[in-house]
Amino acid sequence: MEPDFSALTDSLGDEFDGYLIDAASDDSNQLYLSGFDAPDPFVTLYKPEGTYLLVSTLEFGRAKKESRADAVSRLSEYDYREKYVEHGPVVGKAKAIAEFLADHDVGSLAVPGDFPLGTADALRDEGIVVEAQTENVIGNIRAVKTAEELEHIRDAQNANEASMQAAEDLLRAADVEDGVLYYEGEPLTSERVKEEIEVTLLRHGCALDETIVACGADAADPHNRGSGPLEAGEAIIIDIFPRDKETKYNGDMTRTFVKGEPSDKIREWFELTERALQAAFDATKAGATGADVHDAVCDVYEAAGENTLRADPNAETGFIHSTGHGVGLDVHESPSLSQSGEELEPGHVITIEPGLYDPEIGGVRIEDMVVVTEDGFENFNDYPVQLVVE
Repeated sequence: MEPDFSALTDSLGDEFDGYLIDAASDDSNQLYLSGFDAPDPFVTLYKPEGTYLLVSTLEFGRAKKESRADAVSRLSEYDYREKYVEHGPVVGKAKAIAEFLADHDVGSLAVPGDFPLGTADALRDEGIVVEAQTENVIGNIRAVKTAEELEHIRDAQNANEASMQAAEDLLRAADVEDGVLYYEGEPLTSERVKEEIEVTLLRHGCALDETIVACGADAADPHNRGSGPLEAGEAIIIDIFPRDKETKYNGDMTRTFVKGEPSDKIREWFELTERALQAAFDATKAGATGADVHDAVCDVYEAAGENTLRADPNAETGFIHSTGHGVGLDVHESPSLSQSGEELEPGHVITIEPGLYDPEIGGVRIEDMVVVTEDGFENFNDYPVQLVVE
């Protein structure tokens, strides 16, 4: 994959010679710009005529083979160890970086807003102009996915659906005793369902740090991970957001299930959230904004008498989050589907996830992930939307 970095070139203008990132590849902008996956921080220099890496000797051979850099240099070529001993890790590394920059005729740099302050100050002490960009230029480039990236995301979402099926199968196989779900003679807990999700994802080449299996009052907090025994008749929100271990691209989806008989209010909320989801789909197209999609969801909820953050910025119940977000190398990235959401472009991959929450009732959320196209959108999800697990 060869991304188009012309927007990054344009952002440099005549003011800066290059753009520099000093981070490990868990910084998605670093991974995207360099094309190199490494656990420890390394330096990527972008200039309109090429991309150049400065790495440890340990990573040198692999960086030459795997990165998209035009050239790779080692810290040892700039006497980093001696500089480290004399000046310490921050200043010593900055002095090595300064010599690396001089070799590439760079005297002025644009850097990300989260660039290490100590390194920036030390580079300035070496006479290099360093200025942080307030706009996330690489993040905006990353937001528009290539065909190859879309396939990576589709693979992650396929794994996601397999793990959701495994979770639902556990709920379906559970028995109800005294209002609690039991599986193979033991209470079925949030933790047990999460384990099944994680094992299934591993078998599909994906992993995740955390997932959400939240029941009853826990489900009324959108980011409560959930814990303890699952209860019959209560809404169980399952939100899975795995990352493919090879490609590093993410999936994201949510379903709400009830084992047993849901309350009339939960049924009402579920049907209302299905309508909100459809309204969001109807509003999703190139040229619309994330705010347009968010407004469509709020319109449905508010017309039914439910509270939203649009109507009340201090709301603690009702629809208390944005409608969605971009997904790619990060599970949360541009664009945003919120009151300040930007214009949607073909290639934007977004979640659409309306929901309602109240500790007295529980929570309901439904989430699909779609890619914006020239004439609408394509849904990555085939997974059914169904409340009651028989």
